Amino acid sequence: MKRTFMVAEWRNLALVNYAIDPGILKSHTPPGTELDSWNGTTLVSVVGFRFLKTRVMGCALPFHRDFDEINLRFYVRRRVDGDWRRGVVFIREVVSRRAIAAVANWLYKENYVVCPTKSRIILPRGRTGGLAEYSWRYRDQWLDLRCEFSGTPVDPAPGSECEFITEHYWGYSTPQGGYPREYEVEHPRWRVWEATTAGLAGDVEAFYGSEFAEVLSADPASAFLAEGSRVQVKTSCTLEGSS
Repeated sequence: MKRTFMVAEWRNLALVNYAIDPGILKSHTPPGTELDSWNGTTLVSVVGFRFLKTRVMGCALPFHRDFDEINLRFYVRRRVDGDWRRGVVFIREVVSRRAIAAVANWLYKENYVVCPTKSRIILPRGRTGGLAEYSWRYRDQWLDLRCEFSGTPVDPAPGSECEFITEHYWGYSTPQGGYPREYEVEHPRWRVWEATTAGLAGDVEAFYGSEFAEVLSADPASAFLAEGSRVQVKTSCTLEGSS
């Protein structure tokens, strides 16, 4: 049994998804896993959300409880005892708190960077639509992830793209020169709004590199806003022998 490393609330998750050539992700896929696709389409997602009431190993770190995160991720799976563990791999993760980035990079071998961030959340009321906007500053320029939505949130339909995007409960990473690592994230099923409009603006190539610039500069394939919930992140383990 893995110990709980972190407890927090993840709220108002803007999930903006793009179709991508699987060949681009080959070098980023941890050994022992394989790309997980939805109806034959390989996807990457830019995800912005609020980290709230964060506790690490049972402790609340001063000035590190509430903050924004924006990440670029893709989807993998790993076969364990005849069942699939469906997970995510992070290309890059942004937070504004140096201690959070340092701990995650050290223990989970993730790819956190520290940038100033800001967010704006407006939930729908009656006929008035909602908005989730997450922004971060890199090299004196702001990048913006924006998602507009309306109505009331619903449970993802079984087998839907929304279910595929929101229900990956494992994380994988590969430290340079080391074995891949695996950890579990526990949370209940999230209700979602389907976005009416969504997109990513700013100097995408400068931040994510040329291999992702064309994909992330195109119109998204889909976008959702998830309510979120309390989550538990377990301690990670090394997948020795994976190749």
